Amino acid sequence: MSPKKIYLIRHGQTDYNKNSVVQGSGIDSELNELGRAQAEAFYHQYKDVAFDKVYTSALKRSIQSVHKFIEKGLPHEKHTGLNEINWGDKEGQKITPEGDAYYFHMLEEWRKGNVSLPIQGGESPQDVFDRQKPVLDLILSRPEESNILICMHGRAMRVLLCMMLNYPIQEMDRFEHQNLCLYTLNYTGSMFQVERFNDTEHLSELNINAEFK
Repeated sequence: MSPKKIYLIRHGQTDYNKNSVVQGSGIDSELNELGRAQAEAFYHQYKDVAFDKVYTSALKRSIQSVHKFIEKGLPHEKHTGLNEINWGDKEGQKITPEGDAYYFHMLEEWRKGNVSLPIQGGESPQDVFDRQKPVLDLILSRPEESNILICMHGRAMRVLLCMMLNYPIQEMDRFEHQNLCLYTLNYTGSMFQVERFNDTEHLSELNINAEFK
């Protein structure tokens, strides 16, 4: 495997984020006004990086977040394996106290190591890991791609970072995220090292409220 630098970002804000409505792989939402401004700010900061390829999930909010890089002519691939976790029966619903309690119950189960336990009607973190692995293997198999931009989703990003850094999946919550945050990782050919962690410096001129759901 050849050395690479990975720029890994979460998509910009959507109205689902703003209004605390559950979105996952079954919700193909678009960026809102703030999300588009976040995408523009990221592009302005990183437009001169010599990216070889842009990878996204198959969901619009991911693709829209890197649209200007794609529009500039950079090769782009979208993979359903990079989609957000499927939150099942909760998708499209406003977060209620009852729903919040269920969400935190599931997080606690996953932290205990029960990562094959799925959300009701949806996926488990192990399901997400299993569909991500072929995509990461594909990316790493391409020696001609040295600088890579990946745009995806919060929970799915946490799982991917566990895979990259060889952490147990139950430790995924150590990887914090905000809308349009950036992780940079250097791949030596055999292992990943984190260079930047949940970096939002490129958003410093925007009025950003952190969105974690």
